[in-house]
Amino acid sequence: MTPLTGDDKREIGQHFVLGFHGYDISEDAKILIRDYHVGHIILMKRNVQSVKQVHALVRSLQQFARDSGHSKPLMIGIDQEHGLVSAFSSNAYYTAGTQFPGAMALAATNSEQIAEDCAAASAKEMRLAGINWVYSPVADVNSDHRNPVIGVRSFGDDPHEVARFAKAVNRGLTKEGIAASAKHFPGHGDTYIDSHLALPVINKSERSLFSTELVPFKALIDDKIATIMTGHMALPQVTHDQLPSSLSKTITMDLLRGKMGFEGVVVTDCLEMDAVAEKYTTQKGAVKCLQAGADIVMICHTMDWQRGAIEETYESIESGNLSLDQLRESGKRIASLKANFAGTWDDALKDLDEVTLAALTAANQQLSITSYAASTALVRGPLPDWENVVGPVLVLTPEIESLNKAVDDAEGVSRFNNDRVRNTAGPHYIAFAASVAARRKGSQHFVYSRLPGGVPPDVVSALSTAAAVIFVTRNADRSSWQLDYLRKLKIHTMQTALPVIIVASCAPYDLMEAPDILDPYIASFEYTPAALEAAASVVFGERAAKGRVPVLRGDVVAK
Repeated sequence: MTPLTGDDKREIGQHFVLGFHGYDISEDAKILIRDYHVGHIILMKRNVQSVKQVHALVRSLQQFARDSGHSKPLMIGIDQEHGLVSAFSSNAYYTAGTQFPGAMALAATNSEQIAEDCAAASAKEMRLAGINWVYSPVADVNSDHRNPVIGVRSFGDDPHEVARFAKAVNRGLTKEGIAASAKHFPGHGDTYIDSHLALPVINKSERSLFSTELVPFKALIDDKIATIMTGHMALPQVTHDQLPSSLSKTITMDLLRGKMGFEGVVVTDCLEMDAVAEKYTTQKGAVKCLQAGADIVMICHTMDWQRGAIEETYESIESGNLSLDQLRESGKRIASLKANFAGTWDDALKDLDEVTLAALTAANQQLSITSYAASTALVRGPLPDWENVVGPVLVLTPEIESLNKAVDDAEGVSRFNNDRVRNTAGPHYIAFAASVAARRKGSQHFVYSRLPGGVPPDVVSALSTAAAVIFVTRNADRSSWQLDYLRKLKIHTMQTALPVIIVASCAPYDLMEAPDILDPYIASFEYTPAALEAAASVVFGERAAKGRVPVLRGDVVAK
């Protein structure tokens, strides 16, 4: 057993992308960069307060890396899909980058140009802050509408449409100097299991994958996308085992590199997800991913597991279970990625151009407004003639449930110790209700829940003074209690012919199993404030609904 040299450990550090906590460079981050030579950092919402703060943080990370002897700047990555997964975008808690539509909302515009423009605009902001790697576009085909983790993060359920829009996002990011990362290879769309919580099994043949799931990835490979992220789902018909794809040599080397010809960098999804950690542990999972051919493994949260994974890698190389020569060959791809996107130390350490940022922010805000306006879809009309509907509006929004760990965590949902959601109204729905109230004086907002019984007396009382009801749903196809509440509500509204407008604030499938509900129905594709504001402008007839529903396999409204 030959002990590892300093150069060996520096090589190993280039094969990890790790996260840390805090708005400033932490002691954990310093240990990872200095002692373990980690070459890539992922930022999350917990690291973001403003563009200026992110720039200062990234600059301090880069300066520390340089002072610690790194030969090249760090790759600084972030989950910035837009829409509901937007770590860099402004929200109710901080002001940072511009909020742009997510994947399904972009596909709803039916405009590749809008998708490319939004990606490029965001890339310019991120580059100013020092970010050079984005884990986007989502190339998953949302074949199963019950999918708890992809949903509106996907461009839709048609593989060629997904490819069309994923390519547009890749173009926008790449031309502005951001390394894109298509995810979650070989496709996380045809499952109703969340890999954050368990191992999804996609029981499809390789031939079937090539006709559906792999279509967007192949299109992006042909467009020379810089990186691809492997996901944690099993494909037993392809691999003949229950290994997560990220740990499978059959998937990484034989399929992705061999049959599909990908020559860029392969990075795994976070190895702290239960689909990997529960059976293999994060530490041993990291080694298995590297053995399978991954270039970089991602561990986002826990310092002990991060350090343990690197030390497990040391031991595996020293014992001959992992080839250092393989890592060095992989390291050539990583070096090329850094040469193309990390730039020089002068690039990494330059001052923030606040004049350019101010002008960019103003222009991007207008682009955001026009993009969201193009995405809102009227699934079923007609909407009320508001000239003849006089008076306040009753807004009903659902109690927030934890249905999607990737989105809920990004949203910053506050929870009790038993994991029940605390902030039942949600800042986005509060903003939407305020927007309605600004248009209709005296409007009221209530949060409805799955509590047994009929409509509460205070809501019934509010109905007596309301001129119309806006009933907001959120993934009601998976939370049928929302539609049960609506049915109870309509017992009261039908007595006075009170107009009811439904706003599906996330996936557009909410009424698929509700043939008895025939009210006007708008899809916003996400519950970001910008999307809900665009929906409000359509509800009140201030602009036409220009969007389409980018879901082609089956009508989203029950017949």
